[in-house]
Formats: sequence, structure tokens, C-alpha cells
Amino acid sequence: SPADIADASARLCRFKPCLAELFPELRPLGGIIESPLLPAPVLQHALGNVLGFPVRGSLFMKLDSELPVSGSIKARGGVYEVLVHAERIALAAGLLHPGDNYRVLLSPPARALFSRYSLSVGSTGNLGLSIGIMGRKLGFSVTVHMSHDAKQWKKERLRAHGAEVVEHRDDYGNAVREGRERAARTPNCCFIDDERSRNLFLGYAVAGERLKRQFDALGIRVDAERPLLVYLPCGVGGGPGGVAYGIKLAFGEHSHCYFAEPVCAPAVLLGLMTGMGEGISAEDAGIHGATLADGLAVRRPSGLACEAMRVWLDGACTVSDERLLALTALAARAQGLRLEPAGAAGLGALMAFEQEEREGRKNAKNPIHLVWATGGGMLPDEEWEACLKQGEAVGGRLGFGIENGL
Repeated sequence: SPADIADASARLCRFKPCLAELFPELRPLGGIIESPLLPAPVLQHALGNVLGFPVRGSLFMKLDSELPVSGSIKARGGVYEVLVHAERIALAAGLLHPGDNYRVLLSPPARALFSRYSLSVGSTGNLGLSIGIMGRKLGFSVTVHMSHDAKQWKKERLRAHGAEVVEHRDDYGNAVREGRERAARTPNCCFIDDERSRNLFLGYAVAGERLKRQFDALGIRVDAERPLLVYLPCGVGGGPGGVAYGIKLAFGEHSHCYFAEPVCAPAVLLGLMTGMGEGISAEDAGIHGATLADGLAVRRPSGLACEAMRVWLDGACTVSDERLLALTALAARAQGLRLEPAGAAGLGALMAFEQEEREGRKNAKNPIHLVWATGGGMLPDEEWEACLKQGEAVGGRLGFGIENGL
């Protein structure tokens, strides 16, 4: 409910002094973890050239790829979930009291308290990074169960922060299941469940009210003449589901949210199309689930996300790996953006739904397109250069117009 989101927002405000102390990059923002809202007219023009017709309205990028702490949308829900547990443990121990400055959670007694507890999570990469970085900063032991899809550099980054990384040969779903079972056998261990966590969902949902403040600051009003169309990359569904829920509450009936998933891993789309939610996986439909978009490499959706999105989601589509690579390169050349291929999926959704409009649907002619760029800020330089080179090659092979698009 709106009260739940208000409670989550208030908790994040209480933690501002603590976060500003832990992360120097948050000090200019007073301890708030938030990303820029970028007008992207050059990229809009380039996408229109690729499509063969102009993209209506105006295009903005929500750069969660540049979110402080972990460089992806998971810095919202993942960090929030860790803070919820830290607050609960400190209050129960009498170390924290209502009205206290939350810097007390950085004291030696607090670190000693948190060191007696552990956090565990199953992840394809980015959620594990946010949990690992935030948890270790506060003094928790952290174990991240990584699926075979996870990038090696993410595993190395986690280990550098002192987290334990357990590598699994199987997919994301099995990594989550084994992580959950191991955590249940470990004293004082909290398993952060990407498939079922209400706290993760609420941490993402706070983004809606913050986005509204950003639009208000630019003097942009969302209404029937200028509806807001939001395109969100989607894996298990919790992150985009929470954001979509927050956007619907903040902007109302003139906001419309669309999910973009890899062609080979359409977990949430399958769950919603069939009405089976978490009861169906990509494998059940004969789809193997392998994709270079590691953050979206999920075969079975979150039941929590599917239940919420049954009412709030306006549409979903799939995007091929080749197109993800080409869009990553196009966004870099046109607008100077540094995205993971998974983080560019929203651009593929924009193109798909603009094509559908072109072919007969008649909605508002002056929409506000908002593409949620969900990750890429922590990509090592060598990974980024390889991704860019591959994207340009694929774009040229597809006749995607990387050069002509500019």
C-alpha cells in the first residue's frame, strides 16, 4: 500500500547519515541513493533512424546504471533489504533507539553485533553485488550463491569486499533454492529471497515518488496528452515489479509500464500469459534460458511479482541477445551511455511498442518515453570495451544502422 512505501522511504531517510559516512560518493546527496534522469534526444533520433520512422514524443533515460554503491537497479532493493535487517537486529539488541542518529550503527559495538549474523542470497550477479557490498560494509558475513550465468568479474568484486561466493553449475533458480536450504541450516542467517521478498519489492517501489520529484523539478507534467511510458528490463520480476508499482502509485492512470526480457529467458511473460505465475518455467515451454544478459538470465518468475503485475503491468516483450548488444553500442555512440546488455533491454521494448503503434494502435501522439537503464556502472574497462566492440560488430551484421543511426 502507499503506507508501506512511505514507511520504506522514511527508513531510507533514517539511514542517510550512516550511508553518507560509509560511501563518500553519497555525501553530495546527503546519503540518498538515487540516479540521474537524462533527456536523450540524440538517442531518440538514432532509434527513429533504425526503426525507419521518428519516435513520438520525448525520450528520457533513468540511469540506474549509475546508481551509487553497486551500479545497478539492485542498489535500491538490495541495499534497502540489508538496512531493514540491520535496523531490526540493532533495535532488538538495545543498541539503537527511536530518534537516534543512525551513525551509531557504524560504532565498534554495532560491528561486533552484526558480525554474529550472516546474510545469504542467490543471484545472477547484480543483486549479489548490492547485498555483498552493503552487508560487508556494516560487518555482516555475506554468502552469495551465484548461478553459472554470473560474470566472473562480479564474483571477483564480491570476494574483494570479503563476501563468500558459492558457484553453482546450474541456473539461477537452483542457486536460489540451494542458498535458501543452506541458510535454513545456518544459525543467525537471513536468506534474502529475490523470488519472495516483500522488503526488496518495497525498496524498489520507493523509486516512483522520487521519479515524480525529478519530473516536477523539470516542470514536466504527466497527463492524458503526455502519458508516461516506462520500459523496464526484467529478470525474476522483483526489481521492475517494485518500480512499476511505485510508478503507478506516483503517476496514476496516465503511466504505463512495460517489461523487456531476453528471448531465451521470458520468465515473467510466461508466468503472466499462462496465469501460472511461479508455477511455470522457460524450460516447461521448451526454452533453454541461456542469455548473455546475465542480470536477466532467469527461467522461473517471482510469484510475488507476477501477482502484483497481474493488475499493474501494461505489456511485455522479448528482445534477442543480438539486439541487446547492438542497442548497447548504439546507446554508447549516440548518448555516451555505459550499459550492460541487460541494461539496454528497455530500449528494445521501446522499439517494439513503437512499431506496434505504427502498425495501427492510436494512442497519445506526445508521450514521455522513459527507459530504465538498469546496470553497467561497475563494468570493468576491459569488459566494457569487449562488449562495445561486439555490439558494433553485431549491429553492422544486422544492418542495425549503428553509424547511420546517429
